[in-house]
Amino acid sequence: MNAKTDAIAVFDSGVGGISVLRQLRKLMPGETFLYLGDSANAPYGTRPTEEIRQLSLNVAAKLIDRGIKALVVACNTATAAAIDILRQTYPDLIVVGIEPALKPAADRFPGGTIGVLATPVTLNEEKFQQLAAHYAQKCTVIKLPAPGLSELVEHGKGDSADAEALLRPLLSPWAGKLDALVLGCTHYPFAESTIRRILGDEVPLLDGGEGTARETKRRLVQAGLLNETNGSITIENSLDDPKLLELSHKLLEG
Repeated sequence: MNAKTDAIAVFDSGVGGISVLRQLRKLMPGETFLYLGDSANAPYGTRPTEEIRQLSLNVAAKLIDRGIKALVVACNTATAAAIDILRQTYPDLIVVGIEPALKPAADRFPGGTIGVLATPVTLNEEKFQQLAAHYAQKCTVIKLPAPGLSELVEHGKGDSADAEALLRPLLSPWAGKLDALVLGCTHYPFAESTIRRILGDEVPLLDGGEGTARETKRRLVQAGLLNETNGSITIENSLDDPKLLELSHKLLEG
C-alpha cells in the first residue's frame, strides 16, 4: 500500500464517530481520512449483535474496496460486536476499535465510583462485561444505558431540551455521587453540554477517542505507513441527506 495516497477509513453508525475523527486529525494532521457514517442503518446500539456484525462487515468491505491502509471503527457498539470478526476477515489490515475509557477513569480514581453511559448493546456485550469485571476490582462501575441519545445527536439535538428530558431521569440520581462519567458511545461527546447541566462541571467526562487516535498512530508508525504531508478529510454518509453532511462538518469543526 502507498502511504502517500491510501486513506485511513473511519466509520460509525452515524455522525458520532466525528468525535473520534477530531482526535485523529489533531494527532495526525498530515493524514488523509475517509469518514463514512452509516446513518441509513442507525442506530446500531439497539440492534441484535449478529445484525451489527453484518452491517459492520458491509461498511468495511465498501471502504476496503476503495484502497485504505487502516480502518478505525469509531463506534463503541460496532467495536464490541464486530471488531474480532473484522480483524479475522482482514488480517493484513490495521484495524483499530474504540472501547469505553474505563482504564483511564479507574487509574485516575482508584476506589471511586465510575458511571458508564453507553448503548444497551455496548453494556451487554461480552467485551464490555470483561472490561467492567476487570476494573470493578479497582472501582465501582455503574452501567447507565441511554437508548435514544444517539438518535438525538443524529438529528443535531445533543444539546437540547429533548436530550435533557431523556438524560435527567437517568443521571440526576447520580449527581454528586460519581467521580467520573465515561462516555461509552462516540455520539455522546456531542451531548456534553446537556450532561453537564445535569451533573455539573466538576465531574470529569472521559471518552475513548484520544486513546483510539494514539493507538492508530502507533500502529501506522510501527508499519511505516504514517503520512506527514498535507492532510485532507472526506466525509460521506450512507443516507442521502445533505443536512447530515452539513451536521457532520459542523461537528468536526465545532
